[in-house]
Amino acid sequence: MKIAVDAMGGDNAPKAQVAGAMAAVKAFDQISIVLVGDEAQINEHLNAHPRIEILHTEEIITNEDAPTRAVRRKKNSSMVLAVREVREGRCDACISAGNTGALMTAGLLHVGRIDGVERPALAPMLPTIDGEGFLLLDVGANIEARAEHLYQYGVMGDVYLRQVKNRKTPRIGLLNVGTEEGKGNELAKAAFEQLQGGKFEFVGNVEARDVLNGVCDVVVCDGFSGNILLKTIEGTAESLFTILKAELTSTTMNKLAAGVLKPSFKNIKEKMSYSHYGGAGLFGLKAPVIKAHGSSDHTAIYHAVRQAMQMIEEKVPEVIAKELSDTSEKE
Repeated sequence: MKIAVDAMGGDNAPKAQVAGAMAAVKAFDQISIVLVGDEAQINEHLNAHPRIEILHTEEIITNEDAPTRAVRRKKNSSMVLAVREVREGRCDACISAGNTGALMTAGLLHVGRIDGVERPALAPMLPTIDGEGFLLLDVGANIEARAEHLYQYGVMGDVYLRQVKNRKTPRIGLLNVGTEEGKGNELAKAAFEQLQGGKFEFVGNVEARDVLNGVCDVVVCDGFSGNILLKTIEGTAESLFTILKAELTSTTMNKLAAGVLKPSFKNIKEKMSYSHYGGAGLFGLKAPVIKAHGSSDHTAIYHAVRQAMQMIEEKVPEVIAKELSDTSEKE
């Protein structure tokens, strides 16, 4: 299988993309990678490998670019070319740490939606205390949503957790302001009713304060709420580590204690780091398109490649299409 990587998207490009790609081909014999971007810049960090090739382009979509306009005007950008490699069948999946809106637009225009999917969702895996993680969708692909969209998010999340994460019966929860049935706005109430009728295990409403405790495996919500939850989790984690660092270096005694506890703090930081969970999949497209975090390092890129490989191997888009088709036929 072949995976296209936008080598020029993100804060640490292309160094992180190249290092992540080299680690991935070393770890997985079944993959090859196309690095899309400026050949000269890529070669500064690349050790030649028979399963890594370069597709040269000097055009880049930046975070300042308007997504739709950039995709239409910068047709030879590293991001668009990476997505087109999938559309034209030369690659099986693509990854970018660049402009989120542009990647969503490129995915919709060039890869296309699965038949029956009304709104694709942007879905990252986020850490939980037990280390298993949970899938959150949507986190911004669609700011507004209808109940049927949230139901489809439940279907897609259930497929991904079963096929890729090997969880036999994923628990699906609906993000809400309370756990009782009947809570929330009209969207939440209507979505609750539809999710109850799904073939998956729906555990009801879940509150934001419980998601890191592993209350469920998949959390579904509209993109507005999901993005706020995502940014709150990221910001809280960063602030907590900043506070801890300041406290542990405030006195000589604290510094000595910190030295003893350093391995434990490192383990905690890794457990709560996004870099070990891969990227956010654009669920609902005909092929895997993965949005890596903008500040991805080589570890995050490596895990995004691993995630793409698993989605290809387990035929996640095809299984989602079948599940949705079966549901619509029964209706």
